[in-house]
Amino acid sequence: MNARVQHHVAGRLSLRPPQAESVAKLIAALNAAPELLAHDVEGQPRDVAEILNSLKGQFATLEDFEREFPSLCFALATGVGKTRLMGAFIAYLHLAHGINNFFVLAPNLTIYNKLIADFTPNTAKYVFKGIAEFAQQPPLIITGDNYDQSGAAVADAPAGFAHDVRINIFNISKINSEVRGGKEPRIKRMKEVLGDSYFNHLANLPDLVLLMDESHRYRASAGVRSINELRPLMGLEVTATPFVESTKGPVPFKNVVMDYPLARAMEDGFVKEPAVATQRNFDAKAHSAEEIEKIKLEDGVRLHENTKVELQTYALDNGVKRVKPFMLVIARDTTHAAQLKDLIESPAFFEGRYTGKVIQVDSSRTGAEEEEMIARLLAVESVDEPTEIVIHVNMLKEGWDVTNLYTIVPLRAANARTLVEQSIGRGLRLPYGKRTGVEVVDRLTIVAHDKFQEIVDEANKGDSPLKLKTIILEAPSQDDRKVSVQVQSGVMSALGLATATPSAPDQIAGDGKAVDPVQPVAKPLFTTDAERNAAVIALQVIAQYEVKRDTVPTSGALLTPTVQAQIVVEVQARLQPKQGDVLGDADSQAHLLDVAAVVAKTAQVVVQQTIDIPRIAVVPSGEVTTGFHPFKLDLNGLHLQPSEREIVIHNLQNNKQSHLASQAGLRESRLADYIVRELVEFDDIDYFTQADLLYDLAGQMLTHLKTYLSEESDIVNVLDGHRRTIANAIHAQMMANFWEKASSYEVKVSRGFTELRPCNYTAAAGQPVQLIRDTLTEVSKIRQMLFGGFAKCLYPLQKFDSDTERRFAVILERNAIKWFKPAKGQFQIFYKLGAEQPEYIPDFVVETDQFILMAETKSKDDMKDGEVKAKADAAVQWCKHASDYAQSVGGKPWKYLLVPHDGVREDKRLVDYLQYQQV
Repeated sequence: MNARVQHHVAGRLSLRPPQAESVAKLIAALNAAPELLAHDVEGQPRDVAEILNSLKGQFATLEDFEREFPSLCFALATGVGKTRLMGAFIAYLHLAHGINNFFVLAPNLTIYNKLIADFTPNTAKYVFKGIAEFAQQPPLIITGDNYDQSGAAVADAPAGFAHDVRINIFNISKINSEVRGGKEPRIKRMKEVLGDSYFNHLANLPDLVLLMDESHRYRASAGVRSINELRPLMGLEVTATPFVESTKGPVPFKNVVMDYPLARAMEDGFVKEPAVATQRNFDAKAHSAEEIEKIKLEDGVRLHENTKVELQTYALDNGVKRVKPFMLVIARDTTHAAQLKDLIESPAFFEGRYTGKVIQVDSSRTGAEEEEMIARLLAVESVDEPTEIVIHVNMLKEGWDVTNLYTIVPLRAANARTLVEQSIGRGLRLPYGKRTGVEVVDRLTIVAHDKFQEIVDEANKGDSPLKLKTIILEAPSQDDRKVSVQVQSGVMSALGLATATPSAPDQIAGDGKAVDPVQPVAKPLFTTDAERNAAVIALQVIAQYEVKRDTVPTSGALLTPTVQAQIVVEVQARLQPKQGDVLGDADSQAHLLDVAAVVAKTAQVVVQQTIDIPRIAVVPSGEVTTGFHPFKLDLNGLHLQPSEREIVIHNLQNNKQSHLASQAGLRESRLADYIVRELVEFDDIDYFTQADLLYDLAGQMLTHLKTYLSEESDIVNVLDGHRRTIANAIHAQMMANFWEKASSYEVKVSRGFTELRPCNYTAAAGQPVQLIRDTLTEVSKIRQMLFGGFAKCLYPLQKFDSDTERRFAVILERNAIKWFKPAKGQFQIFYKLGAEQPEYIPDFVVETDQFILMAETKSKDDMKDGEVKAKADAAVQWCKHASDYAQSVGGKPWKYLLVPHDGVREDKRLVDYLQYQQV
């Protein structure tokens, strides 16, 4: 039951692997110490020390709860999703164990307001989206602002309401301020609710669970000590920094049971890659502090403007939403922040380009100014909001979750470690939810000319926040060693020609061999070496018949007498001994060999182990012409700046360097030639047919540059130093205006069926092969597993990207004739997304009595994603062409299914999914 709830919560909330692993660890704790959910009985309090001892055996990193009640810490790097994890904890505890009352602590007003929004239905980041049990009756949100009214509502509610989930959200900084001077917190002094104070009402609840967001911020505060009196069942702490600062340095938490540091988040691609930038050969000693500050600001703007163009280009190339980046400047104090704002908005700073585009965020603002500041800060991700530079002193810490921070300019004195730890945390979140593979789009840059080498050295230390994985992960075992596994289709196994592995039959050997642990050993079709040799040759000959579409339009044609007779002749010819071969036992066996029987058996197995996948190409016929429509460039976001020196950008994770150059190329005789020369480097641009358009576009760019650069030398500097960036931006817009004309198009089918390609997987050596119908205990590790135990799959082993895919395969095992997960290159379906045409690999291919299905499972949130739609459109067109061909040769029609994850349940039949057919 609990495992089913675990999978339900992980699937519905689309938990990332570290989030799912955290839920699994909570479940492991509850299994190891069931007393965690047992409330104190009057006169018989729980033995907290005994619970701790029970859990120490489960978690090697757990030393002490550090509270008067059991409390476990889950340390997840910034940007991985701690708020969603708290939602998963609440959903699981309620659905699996009937826990109804939760108390959530926020460290400050920003996070307090954010948590209220994220736990409120119909908001952008609602944490329970997908949990059907909360759709009709969402949890009641009780806050530090409404608990008197909401508490009364609980008391006056009808019977049955007591079973609803109640989430209390309070700001610990408010409680801290109200206990100063020995006062009791307001919630303990409020008017009577249910005959007692609300605080005591909470303390008397038998199922109160405490969740602490960013718990490192208030571990030793008086407010938290007062929380001990709530006597919760347990505490669940989430933080990105599981330590508290002291005069002797950081003191690690002793109750960490899950640690997913920044290094792993970067390695797994969940956050941006941090980098530090400086000028080439920069000598800080040669400049005053004021000069260094101005240089860093100007170079920060250069990086910001370059990033803005790259993001716009990426959005156009890939048909995705545009991201507006902003730059964060860290000031020394409020006076310094005000001076910086005046400078940046002055005409002396890039000719006043950032006037009205800067906000100052600090405690000096009050009243209407503060409200305007907060409103602009919360809207900074919007492409319609004008802010491009945010100046702050010390207000932007945990809780400010933005994805479009790309450049940080720290101007406050601090050591390198502090700069790295405090600066990068706010900018690590990715705007598209995942890495794009484009360096600038995936990078967060800290401008630190005066601290460059110090930061690089700090990042390369063993205890750096970017290197934590080297000191906190357990030593790798033999089982952690990865091997490459190649899985052939079931043809060789069915023919008895597969090579047996010397390893245990249910494990992946160190050499990458793997076998199905439960596949029964079939009676061998061939008993002599001569027969087996002939069967191998027969397979080679049959493979060549794929291209003979006129003779073999489908795999079933391999069984016709005419085709088999031709195959027999070719096999016999290859079996003839070469001149000079010595006749021996094998040759004498060959004389007795019934080649026709071997070919018949081999062909029969090939047909049984094949789903006919035609090779289809749509090609233009007749005269084909291409070109670009004339258009006006959109240059609103492009304000590249000149520079005197080259900026060096150093990636703190992999130590690679890139640069943003000043003048580096040859001087062109005409300004437009800087642009045109770069544009003609693209393979799809022909100078001779497109020269007029190219110079028109270059002229538009020059006109734009002259609107904010008055000196020609500055224009040349920008054209030369940013020539590739400018060309990329123009080319992306050209591709949106590309046209191709052909007198007609023709669908060509070169093959009626194709041999199943081998699947190449990476897996852990020594890992057991999982059975397809077994319920998984570690769903987060499913991508590392190989599955077997199939009856209808055309491969003996398969890999799945999610447990949803595994459950869909269980349905196919029950209802399909045969199925498989295709390897790359099996279909060669290409979908157009921007300028690229990547290959689409569907999740499943399924044959039934009446048709063949191409099926894809996707999370509900991804069903409307642009890339998913582009793949679906390409797949639908392919299926239409394949059905037309199948009809001409008496085959089965093709259908394309796009199935939402929450629709995959094992109580359904395959026919039930036809409602998801795409047309």
